[in-house]
Amino acid sequence: MKTIRSRDNALVKQLIALAHSSRERKKAGLTVLDGIHLVRAYIDAVGEPVAIMIGESALNRLEVVELLARCQQASQSVFAEPLMAAASALDSPAFVMAIVSTPVTQAIPDDADVVLALEDVQDPGNVGSVLRSAAAAGVKHVALSSTCAFAWSPKVLRAAQGAHFSLNISEGLDLADFVGRMLGQSLALVPSGGDTKSLFETDLRNPTIFLIGNEGAGLSQELGAVASARVTIPMPGKIESLNAAAAGAICLFELVRQRQIARR
Repeated sequence: MKTIRSRDNALVKQLIALAHSSRERKKAGLTVLDGIHLVRAYIDAVGEPVAIMIGESALNRLEVVELLARCQQASQSVFAEPLMAAASALDSPAFVMAIVSTPVTQAIPDDADVVLALEDVQDPGNVGSVLRSAAAAGVKHVALSSTCAFAWSPKVLRAAQGAHFSLNISEGLDLADFVGRMLGQSLALVPSGGDTKSLFETDLRNPTIFLIGNEGAGLSQELGAVASARVTIPMPGKIESLNAAAAGAICLFELVRQRQIARR
């Protein structure tokens, strides 16, 4: 493999641009996996990346040798450490990075059993954490509004820890229109009060869409108005609200709990 030391190299420029520019990622239909765990998860679920880059000091690590042996078709390059540091967003720069094609998602079927829908959730860490919870709960479909953080950004990918590769993530949706055509019940997660009912008293055994809103403002009035019901998470403590990631996880695993009881 060729060792690259110049920042003027075309592959180096491409990697850095993809790692740091959402516009570049969307335009190219490519994204960056930052770290060996994500690269392995991608290979296990999807296949070989477009290109794989190894930090010079890690070339002889057994885990790297084994990884490269699984990537016979991918472009393989050794990068000088300063180049890896320039591309990686980790506090301790990754010693393995990869460029991969952003997967093409499938339309979410109208009769989907469970859908997690996020409206205007802008923090990449929150989006990634929600995706990780969805994958852990066995959910297949996630719907994101156009104002959510880009699901395939490196920060979201890192937070999700490989969850992307077991999910069908549909982005840029008009969620009010989406909910209108779906057959399952749609539950708007909102603060307590008014015409709300407890999440824990809501039957989640039938097809369900969970609607989770912005970290500060919550769901828009338009989306809340088209939901089948407004539900709240009981919070006996003195905290007014949960962040989107925690709220999404609670909803999903309450659904898991109810369905496991029903099967027994």
